[in-house]
Amino acid sequence: MAQPSRANPLRAPSQPKARSGRGPALRAPLGGQNGVRLGLLNDTLGFHLRLAQEASFVAFARRSGTCGLKPGHFATLVVIHENPGLSQTALGAAVGRDKSTLTPRLTELEQRGLIRRDRAATDRRSYALTLTPAGEEALAALTAHAAAHDEALDRLVGAENRAAFLDALRRLIAGLDSDNR
Repeated sequence: MAQPSRANPLRAPSQPKARSGRGPALRAPLGGQNGVRLGLLNDTLGFHLRLAQEASFVAFARRSGTCGLKPGHFATLVVIHENPGLSQTALGAAVGRDKSTLTPRLTELEQRGLIRRDRAATDRRSYALTLTPAGEEALAALTAHAAAHDEALDRLVGAENRAAFLDALRRLIAGLDSDNR
């Protein structure tokens, strides 16, 4: 697989082209499209949350172009930027990812020259994470894409409903998280 150059860390590794050439394909809208009956899924919150997340990720990827950085990469870069020297464990807790998911993401970002993993001074078993100058540049570019993406979401949700929608999502996260304890 091709690696991004240090000169252009935003260049994505070679990937197969999407069918339409405009990014990953999005599922057909719900409601019996193509004769597929969804049964109880039509009124299931969890199913619709997953579809909304998938649609949001596809739209973000389409907006951010060929850089190959996804919403999860963006979240990782933001949290490292806001917390230089953060441990991988603390980062995983902050972005809701376990070690098996986070480690490959960090390896990719490190290979692309966007982050540094240095042994923590206080615990040699742990790594302290920081953005590189290329990581700061990538974050700035992704931040512009994220802002435009958020504006599109605001248009769909309605700016007047944004606070209530975020509150409902946060209640879901907190309630489901407490169920797992």
